[in-house]
Amino acid sequence: MSGDTYLRSILNQYAVNVSGAEAAGTEIYPVIQKWGNSYLVKTEFSGSLAKGTGISIGTDADIFISVSSTTPGNLANLYETLFNAVTQSGYTARKQNVSIGTTVNGYKIDLVPGRRQSQHGNVHSLYKSKSGSWIQTNINTHINHVKGSNRIDEIRLAKIWRQLNNLDFPSFYLEMAVIDSLKYSSIGNLSDDFLKVLDFFRDSLASTRYVDPANTNNIISDDLDATEKSAISAQARLSRNQQTWGGIVW
Repeated sequence: MSGDTYLRSILNQYAVNVSGAEAAGTEIYPVIQKWGNSYLVKTEFSGSLAKGTGISIGTDADIFISVSSTTPGNLANLYETLFNAVTQSGYTARKQNVSIGTTVNGYKIDLVPGRRQSQHGNVHSLYKSKSGSWIQTNINTHINHVKGSNRIDEIRLAKIWRQLNNLDFPSFYLEMAVIDSLKYSSIGNLSDDFLKVLDFFRDSLASTRYVDPANTNNIISDDLDATEKSAISAQARLSRNQQTWGGIVW
């Protein structure tokens, strides 16, 4: 079996059930609607489901929740009240960096609350629970950046590799790094490309700075510290030294 054939079998093995994930998102919508009340502007699938980069062992669906710029309270309060609304509705909730993670009918759903910065447009402020700070961003810009990269398969493989090795590697950071690592590579050579991704993670990730394309003041690469980046580089080195594809990703 060629490297490309093996890797495509891995992509099929970890494919997301899109209709099931969307149904789970629809089921939890009444909780979001009640929480947001008259301040709720819209909800939409974002993240991996919107980008086409989902895998079955990661988050099945991200739901971006847009509330009005006139929503009372600070961003921390917005985040905490959504967490409380989810738990009070009988779901188990997890506090993550900018999202509330939960499980609906066996599907892992991440809820991302954001307050619009004006009454129009897609620029939002998000609370970062990890640092107790906030960021400005535009989720649609992120989606378009990834969807237009022509590197969806390589990104999905990198996410599978991340999950199998229990690495802390935020998805948009990973996506930007994969796209960057392959900017001079042709499209369609999956096995060669994935090895280049691992080489980049091993040799260059720790020293490369990534800026949010939706906000130049938001440094995506600062989401991990030096120790966390070193863990990714070390695992990439171990994986790259394997003699078979089954030893690299399985």
